[in-house]
Amino acid sequence: MRPTPLDLETCSKSSSRTSVPISQKFSRPINVVKDPSGDDIYKRYEFGKELGRGEFGITYQCVDKLSGENVACKTIAKSKLRTEIDVEDVRREVVIMRHLPKHPNIVSYKEVYEDKEAVYLVMELCEGGELFDRIVARGHYTERAAARVTKTILEVVQVCHKHGVIHRDLKPENFLYANASENAQLKAIDFGLSIFFEPGQRFGEIVGSPYYMAPEVLRRNYGPEVDVWSAGVILYILLCGVPPFWAETEKGIAQAIVKGTIDFNRDPWPRVSDEAKDLVKGMLDANPYNRFTVEEVLEHHWIQNAHKVSNVCLGEGVRSKIKQFTLMNKFKKKVLRVVADNLPQDQVHGIKQMFYMMDTDKNGNLSFQELKDGLHMMGQTVAEPEVKLLMDAADVDGNGMLNCEEFVTMAVHLQRLSNDDHLRHAFLHFDKNKSGFIEFEDLKVSLFDDPLGPKNDQVINDIICDADLDKDGRISYQDFKVMMSTGTDWKMGSRQYSKAMLNALSMRLFKDKSMQLKN
Repeated sequence: MRPTPLDLETCSKSSSRTSVPISQKFSRPINVVKDPSGDDIYKRYEFGKELGRGEFGITYQCVDKLSGENVACKTIAKSKLRTEIDVEDVRREVVIMRHLPKHPNIVSYKEVYEDKEAVYLVMELCEGGELFDRIVARGHYTERAAARVTKTILEVVQVCHKHGVIHRDLKPENFLYANASENAQLKAIDFGLSIFFEPGQRFGEIVGSPYYMAPEVLRRNYGPEVDVWSAGVILYILLCGVPPFWAETEKGIAQAIVKGTIDFNRDPWPRVSDEAKDLVKGMLDANPYNRFTVEEVLEHHWIQNAHKVSNVCLGEGVRSKIKQFTLMNKFKKKVLRVVADNLPQDQVHGIKQMFYMMDTDKNGNLSFQELKDGLHMMGQTVAEPEVKLLMDAADVDGNGMLNCEEFVTMAVHLQRLSNDDHLRHAFLHFDKNKSGFIEFEDLKVSLFDDPLGPKNDQVINDIICDADLDKDGRISYQDFKVMMSTGTDWKMGSRQYSKAMLNALSMRLFKDKSMQLKN
């Protein structure tokens, strides 16, 4: 059954509305969801560990007290819904989850609860990890596997479009495996940016994650074709390990997307079949009217014959390049640790005093909430996703909390760009032979001694290649500074950091006539 006209009216037009603070619109607690299952979710479900955080919500693993089934619950705090559009986004997500049919490759909606504090969206639990995590864990990837994954993604897109929904945020993080088994189903999750559409309807709101964003999104004039583009970006990454449109800055990413030049020369593309390249080109056509349709992708020879596609490993390079972004973060952590180890004692003492002040339960560790509250207490209002990134950057042992040593590292992370002397000292630490450059052997010695670090020379080469701006095969101090200030972790290009920047960029980019759509 399709949504009622009232549902569609309240859930399909947020892109054209003015963002009015709720405090100006509502004088009483707001009701977000139509016909929730109840107002006391804790009677029915027992909450367990945290699974992840988003712009508005936290997802927990829960147990259904009646059936014993493990489920996922996305908890969206009403205090985070500061504007009318925020409320509509949540309302629309629930309507879309209810509206989409049961499908083996779409996470199943179960029910929704609402109380005065939050909305609780209960869904099927996917325990098999992200799409990219599975690639890295396997240690290899083949054309056949890439074809199967692409077929699954396009079948999801086809179902969404047939039911009048554009996903608008297709990316590897939004595809999870149902369980850890080899043949587990791949499932699309997170319809928080999805929207209902009618044939011919166009949208102008900039949404999505930068690396997967179609050029017409930046032009503020798009339709369902954007999902095919995003799936094409995922396919490109599956086959070679890096995004097709990449840059150090969001402006650079936007320009690369609009320019639309696809590199088929870098390894392993010479070993990739012509059929796969043809499909990538068709999905990444910058003109949405020339781009392959969902049906054309699914009927493409390479997809139709997925079971016959080459099963020859595309090489260690794909795995290495995917893993390299994670390892680049490990390299950065080592840099920050070196900086922290060489801070003057009085400065370290001040940071430690800050830690003890934040550790309100005095257990020697900072929880997420203690860190967030502590930063706020010091006048540093940091958004929850950013706090989560800080935790992840410094939580070396992965226990979800920060000990004092890890907190010192995080403090340096926050301060590192303000003191050139500290960064210079860290650079000299890695420049083992004092040549003025960090070279292959320097980095190999520094990273191979880490039990969690790489054991592959190609990964080291890839790190150097990414950080080496003048492409002389080594990392200068200037390269090092840029690497520490901008980073290269394209998986972290999340929508909450990008929306304002990309809105401004889209205005500037298309005043340049050379950036206009070419037929």
